[in-house]
Amino acid sequence: MAPDPVPYVGERLREERLRRGVSMRSLARDLGVSASLISQIETGKSQPSVGTLYAITTALDISIEDVFDPPDQRAASLPVGPSAPTTVLEALGSLRGQRVGPLVTPNIRQVLQLDSGVTWERLGQLPRTHVDFLLITYEPGGMSSSSGRLMRHPGAEYGYLISGELILTLGFDELRLTPGDAVSFESTTPHRYHNDGSTPAVGVWFVAGRE
Repeated sequence: MAPDPVPYVGERLREERLRRGVSMRSLARDLGVSASLISQIETGKSQPSVGTLYAITTALDISIEDVFDPPDQRAASLPVGPSAPTTVLEALGSLRGQRVGPLVTPNIRQVLQLDSGVTWERLGQLPRTHVDFLLITYEPGGMSSSSGRLMRHPGAEYGYLISGELILTLGFDELRLTPGDAVSFESTTPHRYHNDGSTPAVGVWFVAGRE
């Protein structure tokens, strides 16, 4: 059986944006992108790149793990914004932050298909922790930023490449990862991943401390 795709990324991002009372134009302005791009992502007409997804989740003060969770249909009809009642938070919390595991087999992994040939598969989650635990695949030509820009986000990043080759631009340095190589760095350091090879690059990644 194939892993379960996560089709509601845009809907989840829109839910969090509205819950915080942030307008589409304001979010787009803060990220330096067009409101049209935000609209296309929220309506599912376009998938965000790795860099754009991290930028949006950082601006909305949510984690990547939150994006895997389904939208809260019960909270959809409740008031949103800064004056929203605590019942919204309680409703959201009742569905989120739950354990994923302890055993997660390949056929039940949740999958995020992102822009620029990048796929994330959720490998597990423990309640009240701040760790993104992912199997990451970069297809040939795949890049973490569709615009080629370096990205920054909260947390510390740990990665281990299983197969293929991956180029990591880290600040002013360019590192070529081959199978068996591992990397670790503060995610606030500008960085970008790119697969310029002819085979997929697959690895296990942790991003810790995204509170």
